[in-house]
Amino acid sequence: MAMGRRERERQGTIWVASENLFKGPGHPFYARLNQVLRESGFDSFAEDRCAKFYARGVGRPGIAPGVYFRMLLIGYFEGIDSERGIAWRCADSLGLREFLGCPPDRPTPDHSTLSVIRNRVDVETHQEAFDFVLGVLREHGLVKGRIVGVDATTLEANAALRSIVRRDTGEPYRAFLERLAKASGIDTPTREDLARLDRRREGKGRNDDWTHPHDPDAKITKMKDGRTHLAHKAEHGVDLDTGATLAVTVQPADRGDTSSVADTLCEVIENLAGASGDPAGPLLVREVVLDKGYHSNDVVAGLEEAEIRTYISEPRRGRRRWKGKPREQRAVYANRRRIRGERGKRLLRRRGELLERPFAHHYDTGGMRRTHLRTHAKILKRLLVHSAAFNLGLLMRTLFGVGKPRALQDRAAVLAAAGAALCSLLRRLLLSFCDPIGRAARGFVPRPFARSAA
Repeated sequence: MAMGRRERERQGTIWVASENLFKGPGHPFYARLNQVLRESGFDSFAEDRCAKFYARGVGRPGIAPGVYFRMLLIGYFEGIDSERGIAWRCADSLGLREFLGCPPDRPTPDHSTLSVIRNRVDVETHQEAFDFVLGVLREHGLVKGRIVGVDATTLEANAALRSIVRRDTGEPYRAFLERLAKASGIDTPTREDLARLDRRREGKGRNDDWTHPHDPDAKITKMKDGRTHLAHKAEHGVDLDTGATLAVTVQPADRGDTSSVADTLCEVIENLAGASGDPAGPLLVREVVLDKGYHSNDVVAGLEEAEIRTYISEPRRGRRRWKGKPREQRAVYANRRRIRGERGKRLLRRRGELLERPFAHHYDTGGMRRTHLRTHAKILKRLLVHSAAFNLGLLMRTLFGVGKPRALQDRAAVLAAAGAALCSLLRRLLLSFCDPIGRAARGFVPRPFARSAA
């Protein structure tokens, strides 16, 4: 066979027949996922819910809502954080083109199209898409709703600290420091003078005084790694029986866990009521498992009044005084007794497993630890579809044994490594038993055959 050479200049063809267009074999994971979405009627549901955002008979044909939601699902499964990156990945892959339903002779949606559709479709419609996927999980027995765990994490905002301004005057941070330096007697302050003055100042990072002009929802907070940054807070409600995400909310980063847990639990209850589909037997939350950041008298007593058993880790606060607080004392002591039991310890261990792992899937491997969107409404739209993708991955793992497309590669690597280890072990055993001189040199002395008593 003669060696082929790459043509440096090639004239493009004017017309290509459709049967001559190259078609890839498709990705097995996305083919199965398309089958699940098709059997559940997701495309018809999305088109019915999004029809009110489009005009009939006016303008050019738009992108199908099912394609928009699928591209955001790809962002989770491929670990792509930005919409521009999602558009590039879809345009580059024949398998993803097949998943989207885009033929080879038509371009995939651009990132600007994703932005237009996201701004057009409201948060409630994205919430309905999340509820639809939750209902599909309910049909397959992956939503119980009896034991719920809640936890929160911080998301780095798409905003820089050096761009914050004063809430009262709109003055930038550097101009504010220069005004303070001149008031203290420094006529021409240098950068070192400003840094020295800012270092000695107390309460310099208060959210009551500062805001970002382009993302007012971002708050100054300390991240998990110790850095101070503008951030948002994402709070999840997870079914501790199956690991399914029941609700996700976006909160201000400076809002305490004890005040935000009520909103997330209310969202969990509403989503469970919509996912049950059976008025005679709705899904009810009976037990809530939380970490010590959520422990307070009001939270424990309020959940007890709602007839919800609590398993909340209690921080060390020393001796408590309960004068005039019999209701809070009774609730705190009952929670303390439950978390010290075997079942309470088992639920707290399960909380660490089924809550921390979804955070890793959503934000570390899912690419949402740093947001590319601004304001809580836009971030919540992306997170709702992100959580729906996580639930679909849980369903795919239950039905087909694989929850992410990259798991197919990992499975092949694991099988190859296991095969190589088995071959190495067999080779060592054969060499050991077929080389008696080497066995004697290694100190191996075979046991003599035991003679029978007969």
